[in-house]
Amino acid sequence: MHPVLTLARQPDQLIQVRRHASQLKRMFTATLGYQLVVEPTFARLLKTPLSPDTAVRPARTHTDKPFTPRTYMYLALVCASLLASTTADQVLMNALVEQVRADAVTAGVAVADSMSERRDLVRAIGLLIEWGVLSETDGSVAGWENRQDEALLDVHRPLLPHLLSRSLSGVEAPEGLLDGSSGDAAEPEQPRRSLRRKLVENPLVRREDLTDSERDVLSRERRDVTRMLDESFGLTVEARAEGVLAYDADEKLSDVAFPGTGTVAHVALLLINALADDLSANAADTVVTKGRTVPGALAPWAAVDSNIDLLIEQYGKAFGDGYRSDPASLKTAVVGLLESMSLAASSDGGLVLHPATARYRPEPHRAPVRTRAMRRLEEEDPYTLFPAQPDHRGEST
Repeated sequence: MHPVLTLARQPDQLIQVRRHASQLKRMFTATLGYQLVVEPTFARLLKTPLSPDTAVRPARTHTDKPFTPRTYMYLALVCASLLASTTADQVLMNALVEQVRADAVTAGVAVADSMSERRDLVRAIGLLIEWGVLSETDGSVAGWENRQDEALLDVHRPLLPHLLSRSLSGVEAPEGLLDGSSGDAAEPEQPRRSLRRKLVENPLVRREDLTDSERDVLSRERRDVTRMLDESFGLTVEARAEGVLAYDADEKLSDVAFPGTGTVAHVALLLINALADDLSANAADTVVTKGRTVPGALAPWAAVDSNIDLLIEQYGKAFGDGYRSDPASLKTAVVGLLESMSLAASSDGGLVLHPATARYRPEPHRAPVRTRAMRRLEEEDPYTLFPAQPDHRGEST
């Protein structure tokens, strides 16, 4: 999924968005409280700041590594330089870099001309190229990074002011940009919108992360929530005792596939199954973490480490060279993936597995076909995502 569609990079998709702009704007506003900006050359979806429990999705490099704080710093500096009145609609790479460094000095930010800093600068510019804010007209940014060859960039200025999802006016600290408590909590539609946002934006919504108002909406209006998300986004809502998820059966909307391809995704799937076997997790398991009791099973870090070592020993020939020789790096990547999918959470004592991990156990039992009357009785579904007995498999949908 793209946060920005441009005429140059996604012409067919932008044509469809422009054709249905009025309906899409109404749908995003009514369903999620989002603003859709549609212009002749681009479309941008401006999202309401999400709640703190939302899974973190950092910007990523072309090699799928998350942005570092320094890369984000360069991203902000580049955007500020491009917005300057002295910046033309075309800019040479060297001139842009000089402007960025001058702006950094003015802002009191320390920058250097080292290879690592140049790489971070190029990654930030590369993201703006991916978003369609910049385009390479002559030469390439990669060439400048490797040999400092010159590159000519086109600046798509109308898109720049829409990169931030909210205005900086009145924001006194960075935390103000991350405040997810937008809207009047007393306004009747607010808990409905916030619940729908959580279901759309999160791979899994933990029951304990819902507010009382959101839980009330889920209990009383679950059928309406299910219908609206199906009609608007083609999502299927599934509720269980420990949490709720809205999934895309066609796998067209999710930005991260799980189970997925690649070393990290494969090891993550094998790891949660191995840990579930070790722990004999069941529906009654709870863990005290960060001052609250949550459903789940705690896998000590020693168990996580030993299982990753065992997986490398068993399947390492199929892993990437970097991960095969560096278990710690593989562990970090795997835990990061599981946390991004809301399937696990790190704690001082170990990795807390959410009951939803039982969905990925091999050879699941298939639920019998349910009649309409049975579905009506299950409207408030008490089923757990963990198997009731340690030797049973989780239900799959």
